[in-house]
Amino acid sequence: MKRPVLCGLALTSLLAMLPLTSCKKDEPPPPLPSAAPQVAPPPQTVELQPIAEALPDAAASTTAKKVGVAKPASIAACCAALEQNAANAPEPNKTYMLQAAAFCKAQGGSNPAIVGMLQGMLKGAGLPASCK
Repeated sequence: MKRPVLCGLALTSLLAMLPLTSCKKDEPPPPLPSAAPQVAPPPQTVELQPIAEALPDAAASTTAKKVGVAKPASIAACCAALEQNAANAPEPNKTYMLQAAAFCKAQGGSNPAIVGMLQGMLKGAGLPASCK
């Protein structure tokens, strides 16, 4: 019975001395050395050479189509095509096409700029081929 008592006393005395033998607090770290400012390298110059293949031909530019100018007769055909396409179109495109056709007929086909207005009225629905 002596042995457990001695072990208990030894353990108690060790636990009592533990706060006395605690670790030292760490010192604050030394300040960091200041970094010297770095000088940026000078920018490199790059020469750009035009590519001859990328330039448009003068002959190709003279044969370009004019877009947005329609004849009054073709505007009337455009109005009729809008009505025909509206019959087969799903909603809401059907409504947009019918409204555009009514607007087109109300204008009487006198204004060639109507094609641009019709395209805006269709809200993404395609114009018939006769309107382009």
